[in-house]
Amino acid sequence: MAWADLRAFLVHLERHGDLRHVRVPVDPVLEVTEIVTRVVRERGPALLFDQPLGADMPLAINVFGTEQRMAAALGAGSLDEIGDRIAALLRPELPVGLGGLREAFGKVAALRSVPPRKVRTAPCQDVVLKGSDVDLLRLPGVHAWPDDGGVFLNLGLTHTKHPETGQRNLGMYRLQRHDARTVGMHWQIHKDSNAHHAVAERRGERLPVAIAFGCDPAVTYAASAPLPAEIDEYLFAGFLRGERVEMVDCLTVPLQVPANAQVVLEGWLEPGERRPEGPFGDHTGFYTPVEPFPALHVDVMTMQRDPVFQTIVVGRPPQEDGPLGKATERIFLPLVRMMIPEIVDYDLPVEGVFHNCAIVSIEKRYPKHAQKVMHAIWGAGLLSLSKLVVVVDADCDVHDYSEVAWRAFGNVDYAHDLLTTIGPVDHLDHASYEQFFGGKIGVDATRKLPTEGYRREGGWPAEAVMDQAVRDRVARRWKEYGL
Repeated sequence: MAWADLRAFLVHLERHGDLRHVRVPVDPVLEVTEIVTRVVRERGPALLFDQPLGADMPLAINVFGTEQRMAAALGAGSLDEIGDRIAALLRPELPVGLGGLREAFGKVAALRSVPPRKVRTAPCQDVVLKGSDVDLLRLPGVHAWPDDGGVFLNLGLTHTKHPETGQRNLGMYRLQRHDARTVGMHWQIHKDSNAHHAVAERRGERLPVAIAFGCDPAVTYAASAPLPAEIDEYLFAGFLRGERVEMVDCLTVPLQVPANAQVVLEGWLEPGERRPEGPFGDHTGFYTPVEPFPALHVDVMTMQRDPVFQTIVVGRPPQEDGPLGKATERIFLPLVRMMIPEIVDYDLPVEGVFHNCAIVSIEKRYPKHAQKVMHAIWGAGLLSLSKLVVVVDADCDVHDYSEVAWRAFGNVDYAHDLLTTIGPVDHLDHASYEQFFGGKIGVDATRKLPTEGYRREGGWPAEAVMDQAVRDRVARRWKEYGL
């Protein structure tokens, strides 16, 4: 089902006992983080802080804090269910018979029926503050970690468009509140909005920006999804929702935002202007250093009456962004398999903060097939930032880390089965010897073929597995005697 807005999803969570109100005053400086971190690690409910100190609206957090809640936010029973829907759309078979034609037309209709729809009026513009009335201090931003550079407004959905083509981009970047009317834009080197800004600066132009907070869950997730630049995030959000997203024109910038957002900021980036941004305790578990980033001058702040502000705390896993990353892993498996067809499944461990480690299983067919897959991953979109790639056989459950470790520790001759290289790494990577690039390694933990140069007498040994007849006989006895 599609959620009309953030409030509708929060009501659903509360009815099902998966949201708790924090009715006492809580300080967004450090105290919110300590509470949320404890709740996340206990796989606890979403939280609504009714009285965040220093702000005049409630604060919703940990809304996506479990995989079950993340799936519910996207209107699904499981995250794999959404991946299956995408896989059905991508099936390349030619239609056979009337049923096949009906299915093919149904796929086209499923996409054509979900582009965003423009509306004239919107709840997100019920209250309009302009000029000196704009006050970002009203928003319950969080100072999450002791050495953070200040208050950050996380989970803001940033809208820009390419100055030449007009193509829209929706992204999610951290936002440091510099003062009552200015926020820092921490968009990283690999992000599309950063590219839009670079083009605007080359042309000597200001770049219009709109930031929406507290959107419906599918839209919020779409902003974080690693979509190709040519795919509109709002089309993708409509596909996830099964309904079109309603959009409204901004009041002072040539952009559109979700009509049901809770809070919207509108403003411009002046060419060449930068301000120090950071430090920030990031999802890697380390502080990212101070760097110069663009600063957005907010001219207009609009909001719903009695809005709810939504944010997220990131840090050393587990945190709320873990289920967001798992959603991307499961939803985009069909697209990964389109690019690299021999992949059976993959897992991006939360402990690897999603861009440090990729475990993939493959249908191995020829010598050094695993190395071919490693190179393909290092050339595939944001998977290219992976620092460690572990390749296992198709019969290995990539989500069973004990099984993966057994393969990676035992199926490897480290003199011959490792592949090392240098390539791009995430902007936030703290371990690389240079910013933006560093060392990478691939581990071939597949069974070795005779043609891969395995020289020990007897060849690659067979795994010791109990005879199936014995297993069946014992299973019957086990059940008979109630063991």
